[in-house]
Amino acid sequence: MELLFTIILMITSLLMIVLVLLHKGRGGGLSDMFGGGVSSSLGGSSVAERNLDRLTVGIGGIWFATVIALGLLLAY
Repeated sequence: MELLFTIILMITSLLMIVLVLLHKGRGGGLSDMFGGGVSSSLGGSSVAERNLDRLTVGIGGIWFATVIALGLLLAY
């Protein structure tokens, strides 16, 4: 069980790094390299940016739950 949680933690950690780097910052970011800068500024954030936000929050929740589960598992 410990090995499973460790693998999930490693995968979600790598995904979080990639997802955070894809986010658009003040001056652009890596998302502009993949076509993220094409959206118009009139409607706020684009659909792709909102979906990226949702995915990042979801992966962050899984990462957080995995850290808590590993902490509880290794405490006993």
